[in-house]
Amino acid sequence: MIAKLHLYLVDLTAAVVIGVLVGYAMVENQDKPWWLVLPGAALVALPVAVRRLWPVTTLVITTLATVAVVIGQLLPVQALGAPIGAICFALYTVAVERTRAWSLAGLVATVVAVSGVSGGEPENVLVGVAVLGAVWVIGYTTRLRRSMLERETAQVAEQMLTDERLRIARELHDVVAHNLSLIAVQAGNAAHVRSPEHAYEALEVISETSRAALAEMRGLLGVLRADADLAPSPGLGGLADLADRASLAGVRVSLDVRGDAVVPEGVGLSAYRIVQEALTNVVKHAAPASCTVLVEVTPEAVRVDVADDGPGVRELGVGHGLIGMRERVAVYGGTFSAGPGETGGFRVVAELPHR
Repeated sequence: MIAKLHLYLVDLTAAVVIGVLVGYAMVENQDKPWWLVLPGAALVALPVAVRRLWPVTTLVITTLATVAVVIGQLLPVQALGAPIGAICFALYTVAVERTRAWSLAGLVATVVAVSGVSGGEPENVLVGVAVLGAVWVIGYTTRLRRSMLERETAQVAEQMLTDERLRIARELHDVVAHNLSLIAVQAGNAAHVRSPEHAYEALEVISETSRAALAEMRGLLGVLRADADLAPSPGLGGLADLADRASLAGVRVSLDVRGDAVVPEGVGLSAYRIVQEALTNVVKHAAPASCTVLVEVTPEAVRVDVADDGPGVRELGVGHGLIGMRERVAVYGGTFSAGPGETGGFRVVAELPHR
């Protein structure tokens, strides 16, 4: 708002200056009454003050007023500089704000009008055409540049929206797949065990896992609300809870976190999700099994190594989990591999540079 007010003040100042110059030119060498001078100068100059609001109207009034004061002999031909300045202000705005057809029509009309009142001398006509043509070119170039910037801004906004959708989709997949896998395993155990005590334990795990999943999903979906209180994203500090939940599902997890656990938030979240997805795959495809999770933090990168001793896989799938892990690593320009381990089982290795 303040910036727009500043522009309007600039236009008002330009209109006043042009009006003073036109009025002075009218009375300098001619004895004209003030009741003709003031309206003539006002019609030529004052529309410049509102050129941003009504560019076409401003151009029409300023051009017709210039023709009228020259034909009416209120303004000598030698003093056309100030009125042409007013026409240039209006023509520039039309070239910026209106379509090419409108601006070209304005250019032709002003060139004809100025040429008609300039005395018919070739040099005066050429100067008028050159000045008005240059103003139109500058205005139209500005319009093209603004249009390009708007398109680029729209493309960037669309890309950001797409990236955010992909990020939320990855987060939802990781949360839902991990917790539902634990719930499915425990539900299967509860359905097959004959001991009520073991069934109650499985149901307790299902209850705790469900609550944890709901809490994490609320936190994730809360970022879509402007008034949400954002909780900190999970990071390396939450790996112990992941290991505990996987252990409840029948996977013996050995967790080893080496180095300083303080890393950039995005890197910590990505490492957490990679471990989460890897443990989810172990629970779904290898349980009961043993699994080692090694997270090594160095000043340059975070290295994640998750290996299990399950039956492994004959053919590597292309599920959303592996794709999501690979995408998280690619964001930071790291390396990722997933496949059968050297001594059996399955192994996931990811390196996330953070410097």
